Amino acid sequence: MPPPLFARLRSRLQRTPALTPADEPFDAETLETRLLMADVGASASAEIVADAERAARGGKPGAVTAAVRTRLESLLAPAAQPLAIDPGARPFVILVLGVNGSGKTTTIAKLARRLKGEGRSVMLAACDTFRAAAVEQLQHWGEREGVPVVAQATGADPAAVAFDAWQAARARGSDVLIVDTAGRLHTQGHLMAELAKIRRVLARQDPAAPHESLLVLDGTTGQNALAQAREFGGAVGVSGLVITKLDGSAKGGAVVAITRELGLPIRFIGLGERSDDLEPFDAADYAAALVGGET
Repeated sequence: MPPPLFARLRSRLQRTPALTPADEPFDAETLETRLLMADVGASASAEIVADAERAARGGKPGAVTAAVRTRLESLLAPAAQPLAIDPGARPFVILVLGVNGSGKTTTIAKLARRLKGEGRSVMLAACDTFRAAAVEQLQHWGEREGVPVVAQATGADPAAVAFDAWQAARARGSDVLIVDTAGRLHTQGHLMAELAKIRRVLARQDPAAPHESLLVLDGTTGQNALAQAREFGGAVGVSGLVITKLDGSAKGGAVVAITRELGLPIRFIGLGERSDDLEPFDAADYAAALVGGET
């Protein structure tokens, strides 16, 4: 049986304009237009259309859809690398990055819930000290999920909060420490510098920390998401991605473009605001959701 998220993913990604190709009559131009409108990207779209054209010449029913799905899966497969928590790192530190509005704080809550469900002890660090609302939101999620949150007053040094949180997580024997950071644009140099400072402080506690730097990207923003990933990667390093907001747009093909250009693992995808709307990325499920068919 496919995972529970798969059915919802499929129904939402197949909103107009759909990627599902019509086998008869097959129109390469129409398929390419659909792919580009879904933010798949030019080079990947060209490969998919070429495979579809070869399948169409064979005349076998269902061949075009199968060819498109197979090519999509092969393009996405390199990114399907789940998050691995090293049990030897106590705490295992996850630094969460992203611009305001990407779903970063909600993703932290979902991830904390997921890790707790796996039997791990989790602590959160509220290092977005620039906005009081950000700290309050994280504290709200922490209370809701039964996860302790280390926080200081608005305007406090984010790196100092990270230091206190690491010390607290270490003292309590927490398995995982998730560090929230200020939502920032890559053009905000002072915030990028602050983020680099947080990384340095964590590395002084454990040279391997942060063990994972997760960048949360709004999957509906297409090329802007790619630009964010490039800039964050260049400034502070990114080891994995979370693609969010795939519940509100048919532009699910942006995941293909992101995978193609960045070569970064996609650890999770997110749908909606519910605390269980987070699943490890699976290339076969995602390709099937985009074009139809079963996994």
